[in-house]
Order: sequence, then C-alpha cells, then structure tokens
Amino acid sequence: MHALHRFSSAIIGVFALVHVANHLAAAGGVASHIAFMNVARSVYRLPLVEAVLLASVMVQVVTGLLLARHGWHQLHGLVARLQVAAGLYLAPFLLLHTSAILGGRGLFHLDTNFYFAAAGFHVPPFQWFFGPYYLLAVIAFFTHLGCAAYWKLSDFRRTALGIFLAVGIVSALIIVMAFAGALYPIDVPDGYKVIYRP
Repeated sequence: MHALHRFSSAIIGVFALVHVANHLAAAGGVASHIAFMNVARSVYRLPLVEAVLLASVMVQVVTGLLLARHGWHQLHGLVARLQVAAGLYLAPFLLLHTSAILGGRGLFHLDTNFYFAAAGFHVPPFQWFFGPYYLLAVIAFFTHLGCAAYWKLSDFRRTALGIFLAVGIVSALIIVMAFAGALYPIDVPDGYKVIYRP
C-alpha cells in the first residue's frame, strides 16, 4: 500500500505543482492566469492524462486514509504527525475540489478557469469558506511535501522542511489574495456567481 500511495502521490504532486504555479500566475493578472492554464490544459486535459489523474486522486485518498488509520497510534514525533495531519486535510480537499471542477464542467457547463475559482470569494458569505479552504490546502500540500523530503534527507532536513513550509505559506497568501481581489479589481461574470445563489 505504501508503494501505491507513493506512486499516486508522485503523479498528483507533479500536477499540483503545475496547478499551484498556475494560480501564482494570477498575481500578474487574470489574463496571465488564463494564458498559463491554456498551455497546461493542452497536456492535463488529454483524455488519457485526465483519466490517470482522476484515478490517482482516488488511489491517493483511499490509501492515505488507510495508512493514517492503521499507523496513527504508531506515530512518533512532530514531523510524522504533521505529515499525517496535512494528508488528512488534503484527502477531503482533493475529493471536494475534483468534484467541484467536474460538476462545474458537466452540470453548469462552465469553463473552470480563474473566474470559477474566484467566484466564491465574491458572493458573500462564501468568502469565509473559500479563504481558509484554499489557504489551508496550499499550506497542507507543501507541508506534506516538506515532511516527505524530511524523511528522505539525512542532512539539512529541518532546513528543507522549513523552506517547504515557508513556500507554502507565501504561495497560499498570494493565491488567496489574487482570487479575493486584493491585488487588483476583479469583475466575476454573473454566470459564475449564480451557482452560489439560491
């Protein structure tokens, strides 16, 4: 199960790093975010690649929860607990986030671009959910990576973990600020806001 978890995490990790970079591109404006996304989509929206990604999400969530369940009482030290705690946040996030994207495309026939991600920040009171939701997800992702690096390294492991945590926090703040309109004005089309209205 460990090998399967590591294999799926490698696939998701590569995609997630591209995805985070895409969202960081939003610091340069909506057009920058969408331009980056269009290039990235030319790869990850290929049917085979998307199928592998979706399968990897399911494998990652299931194996991660099983590993956490069986190994929780054997955890020793802060880093081990931090790694599992980050994984336990990422598991429901991955399911919810993936379902939202598929639902936005399939049910609402929306282009799940910058405006899809930003819409929740601009329809009160949903910003109080989406702010922490994205902030913690990005931090948890880099925390999980940092803990994995910690176990792989023999030297400078604490420094590596600290760098991952710092990058996660800074990236999370930039992304949330961009979506929330704190970096520049955002006019979210009504077609995206309507999914949050009764």
